[in-house]
Parts: sequence; C-alpha cells; structure tokens
Amino acid sequence: QAQLVESGGGSVQAGGSLRLSCEASGRIFAGYALGWFRQAPGKEREFVATVNWRASRTYYADSVKGRFTISRDNAKNTVYLQMHNLRPEDAAVYYCAGGPEPSIRAITYDYWGQGTQVTVSS
Repeated sequence: QAQLVESGGGSVQAGGSLRLSCEASGRIFAGYALGWFRQAPGKEREFVATVNWRASRTYYADSVKGRFTISRDNAKNTVYLQMHNLRPEDAAVYYCAGGPEPSIRAITYDYWGQGTQVTVSS
C-alpha cells in the first residue's frame, strides 16, 4: 500500500522558517514527481511546489518563489519543503502528493498524504 506521511508543521511567527518533510512508503515513487499543495480554511487547495524524480525540474507558485525550496532525497524516499520568511497568508494545511509528472494541477497526482498544519502569527 502506497503511503505519504508529512511532518514538520507547527507554529511560527511571521518571518520565521519551517521545514516540512514527506516520507513515501510502499510501491511508489520510483520515477514519480513529488509535490506540495496547501489549503487554508475556506479556500481551495492550491499548488505550492513540485519536483521531478531526478530533481532536475522544480516549479513553484509565484507566491512562494524566493522563499520556499523543494528538494528530495530518493535514497530516503523523502521530499522536503524548506520555508523561509513565512507570512500569515502561508498558514494552511500542507499536503504532500505523488504523481507521474511535476504538475501544478492537483488532479494529476495519484497519492496524497494526510497533511500537516502550518500556523503563522503576525
């Protein structure tokens, strides 16, 4: 059974940093892209960042460019999201997702984690 488990969420003040991790288990992820999405209360799930299997291609939402960095360690089956200079509008539940292509569209991802909460206070 394929599974994605996120960790690293928490509460920080504006301007602070967090690093999210997502460990994949099961049959996934050889050749798979891994991405991060987020969903704030009352809002739709939105794309944050994604990276292909070889980590040769990364894509970011405009709102996080220059502040967030996605990376992966295939030996550990783990993808990371390093977040700097966090803003109150970054507060959301962050989801890890696995899919065949590094897409910005959630529908293209086959596997999803349960999410980890990020809270940013002003």
